Amino acid sequence: PPAPHPSLPDLRGQVVLVTGASGGVGRGIALRFAAAGAEVVVHHRTGGAAARALVGEIERGGGSAVAVGADLAVEDECHRLVAEAAGWRGRLTGLVNNAGVQPVQDLPGMSLADWRAVADPTVHSVFACTQAAAEVLRAGGGGWVTHIASIEADRPAPGHAHYCAAKAAVVMHARAAALEYGAYGIRVNSVSPGLIARPGLDGDWPEGVRRWQRAAPLGRLGRPEDVGDACVFLASPMASWITGHDLVVDGGVSARPTW
Repeated sequence: PPAPHPSLPDLRGQVVLVTGASGGVGRGIALRFAAAGAEVVVHHRTGGAAARALVGEIERGGGSAVAVGADLAVEDECHRLVAEAAGWRGRLTGLVNNAGVQPVQDLPGMSLADWRAVADPTVHSVFACTQAAAEVLRAGGGGWVTHIASIEADRPAPGHAHYCAAKAAVVMHARAAALEYGAYGIRVNSVSPGLIARPGLDGDWPEGVRRWQRAAPLGRLGRPEDVGDACVFLASPMASWITGHDLVVDGGVSARPTW
């Protein structure tokens, strides 16, 4: 692989699986790992064309990537995905659990099926993918896992009860997994982003974007690469003694007083 971007740690030799990487935050994470010199497994569920386009973009930049599809609401699919990722280059050094969904729905009218439609691909996929990856990482002498959570893990928002609860579970899973997998040389952390920009967000939610920009000490929305940079740091030797930590990436919004 080419030398990493000068602003990034050198991750050449790493093979990284990023779930939910076909668009948005996952795409930004995959691109930053590639820019750091890692080889990237781009997971998608339905966004096969977008995943293949991302692989092409990484390859044109001199990097190495492959797209793999799987439905992470199914346990066996989680295990198959990890096995394919590890088989691609004969090893796996890290996993970013980014896949999840964020519908908006009021809690009083929510059914258990509605709840599980968020919990299964968000929380349960984190459990199953981490468990599968940990076996591979342990056999390889160690590695790391990073979960993408959210500042909503401890700051509920109307219509987001299932999402907030799922992300809170993801944060706690990282801490519990750090405790139990540390003896195998596996570090587990989480990254909790604030509001991340996407195409069309200003038009879809102009009032919310304005409120965020007023509230954020740094005065802007996050970018997918901001989340990617946090993940690259946690994957690097610079974070070799960091595990069980939730790294908040929110432009300072969490520092705002709540009253």
